[in-house]
Amino acid sequence: MPGIDFFTTTSQASPSPQVSSSDGHTGVYSNPRLDPKNYLDGPLSENAATRLRQMLARPGIVVAPGICDGISARVALETGFDCLYQSGAATTASRLGQPDLAIATMNDFVGAAQMVCAINPSVPVIADADTGFGGPINVARTVTQYARAGVAGLHIEDQVQTKRCGHLMGKQVVSREEFLTRIRAAVIARDSIPGGSDFVIIGRTDSAQVLGMEEALTRLRLAADAGADVCFIEGVKTAELLKDTVAALAPKPVLVNVISGGLTPSFTYHEAERMGAKIIIFSLVSCVAMAHGVREAMRSLKKTGTDLSTAKGLDPKAFFEVVGLNEVVEFDKMAGGSAFEVV
Repeated sequence: MPGIDFFTTTSQASPSPQVSSSDGHTGVYSNPRLDPKNYLDGPLSENAATRLRQMLARPGIVVAPGICDGISARVALETGFDCLYQSGAATTASRLGQPDLAIATMNDFVGAAQMVCAINPSVPVIADADTGFGGPINVARTVTQYARAGVAGLHIEDQVQTKRCGHLMGKQVVSREEFLTRIRAAVIARDSIPGGSDFVIIGRTDSAQVLGMEEALTRLRLAADAGADVCFIEGVKTAELLKDTVAALAPKPVLVNVISGGLTPSFTYHEAERMGAKIIIFSLVSCVAMAHGVREAMRSLKKTGTDLSTAKGLDPKAFFEVVGLNEVVEFDKMAGGSAFEVV
């Protein structure tokens, strides 16, 4: 069976995307089907990628807390968040017990995404894709695997393959052209998904701390021309720089990443919205809280010999309700089962 053709758009339902240049690489990408105006009206879609595009096209900032596993995803949804962010750093720490230093693979990230997206398939999940896990073909594989998993969009960056968390020092970035190759590969792969996909491509640059803000803005303008739907400068250090970034990249929506204690100030999402950002992600909100909570519980157990105080009354049944016990029982009942009449 032949592999997916990443170089031909298969959808016949809408005009084909166009790149207005003689060489097919240096012009401005245009896909009328994905014009934000097409997502302004009507109810929010049950398709997560379409819903994310609707949220981007309509007023209000998209707030996506970083999640790292099924528990954090469930709690974020329980709290009322309508978009989630699968943090690369948090996923690497949760699944591998390792730091964010290019240790996790595409399979690690896709496996995590499959689980998170299955909890509520209509809620958009934005996923970190690191550098795309290789060259253009690997970038394309990443997009198609994420889309199949139910991910609504990803961000892909310009660090070298031996990358590190964007809030660590010592980063290195690839050339402009190599970065744009990654963006083009992601866009071509998205447009090659049969039926026409609304998957969102977010171009991220880490070059602000390496080559300066002007180069970072230049890279993101070029990424937008190559088809990136959203722009993301990692490590914006001041409110003024965030405002300047939004103005320089308009009308493209801008994503801002907040990590307490990191390079970016701890903006609230209200402040970020006033500064013009369209998406804000809090990458480590769940895993940092988890580290504090688990450390406290373990120390208490070591000291007192029991976990009674740290359980705070959350017995096994109550805990399982956090991660969907009632939904499982109800589904079994709807199917005519009786396995959980007494739980």
